[in-house]
Amino acid sequence: MSSSLFHILNISQSAMLSGLQDLDITSNNLANVNTVGFKASRGNFQELLEQRQLEGVRSSSTQLLLNQGSLRYTQNPLDLAIQGEGFFGVTLADGRTAYTRDGQFHLDGNRQIVSAGGQRLVWQGQIPATAEEVAVDPNGVVSTRQGATWTRAGTIQTYRFANPTALQGYGENLWLSTPVSGQAQAGAPNAGNYGLIRSQSVEASNVNIANEMTHMMSLQRAFQISTRAFQQTDQMISLAISLRRG
Repeated sequence: MSSSLFHILNISQSAMLSGLQDLDITSNNLANVNTVGFKASRGNFQELLEQRQLEGVRSSSTQLLLNQGSLRYTQNPLDLAIQGEGFFGVTLADGRTAYTRDGQFHLDGNRQIVSAGGQRLVWQGQIPATAEEVAVDPNGVVSTRQGATWTRAGTIQTYRFANPTALQGYGENLWLSTPVSGQAQAGAPNAGNYGLIRSQSVEASNVNIANEMTHMMSLQRAFQISTRAFQQTDQMISLAISLRRG
């Protein structure tokens, strides 16, 4: 029996598995089209070669797409959006720092600034119990008002990475640093290459619905072709085995 039949079978199988992985990524992008601060991802794939012969494809990595999402005005003083590069830092339950573009913050019962998921924002300062209003300027300076008097309460730093596309997804719209992304580099908003902070605003998801739907249709078509090739090759192998036995 020709080994080329098994070769085609392996190529079809790897194409189907890679297509399913890519479909999962695309589906996740579409599911988060309305998630504040969400960044779309794409799958990167590599050809598999053995003795210069194509052996299929495999998923090599998942890459974040960090293009800016549109900003939406909310009137909530603790809704914060980064215009430009950078991430907010939040503290996880285990003490690690995670990073996010979701700036839907609010005050908890302890007067701590926390994310929508309840993680505390990493910043230098404290909101006093007597504060009647909170404001954040483009440079990350947090001020509070008591009566007619405004007082500086602290500053919010943002974080950049040498290779932010290699951040690891944690869930809940959070990312963790990796050896490939590099360590977080803290800096003042609106300084150097750090984006400025827009208060009373949130950043919308950067998912492009038209592109994702087009990609999904292409994946479905490619999966159908790979499935048909796999089935027909399997039938040919079965027929060859039957003829040899006969």
